[in-house]
Amino acid sequence: MSEREDVVELLVRQHGELRALFTEVETAKGSERVDAFHRLVRLLAVHETAEEEIVHPAARRGEGGDAIVDARVAEERRAKELLVTMDKIGVEAEGFDTLLAQLRDDVLAHAEHEERDEFPRLREQYDRDRLEAMAKAVRAAEAVAPTRPHPGIESPGAAMLLGPPIALFDRARDLVRDVLRR
Repeated sequence: MSEREDVVELLVRQHGELRALFTEVETAKGSERVDAFHRLVRLLAVHETAEEEIVHPAARRGEGGDAIVDARVAEERRAKELLVTMDKIGVEAEGFDTLLAQLRDDVLAHAEHEERDEFPRLREQYDRDRLEAMAKAVRAAEAVAPTRPHPGIESPGAAMLLGPPIALFDRARDLVRDVLRR
């Protein structure tokens, strides 16, 4: 990560991190699998929140932007709903691996759609300085984003209004969970 990284570079790098985390969750056992899954959930939650607040509104600009972004938001909502189910049942539950494979396929297809349809729009419409500023805004949004999925909070306004208080609650739950696991 560099200060000169633009928003597209940042998000593509995070897509790579997500691919690696899926592999880790798929191959890990016991507490390592639980930890890997929690890291996956956290990265997905903060990544999607930042996209909803910063990236999607910018990508809506221009002809066809709304349709592209609406499709990505629908994909994100489905992934959030699946994550909520997976978090409730836990990594040791029967059927978790099937849900994990579905989530992996959905998330990786979503990342591919963004990289093919949404990110080129950003490169066409904004100069390098603006894309670098957007990367800084994404990092700031991720720093205060919820760490768990919250289906139904996909609009930029809802994410900005409800995100910070939900994030405090999520981070407190994460802290308690981590203390209890020791």
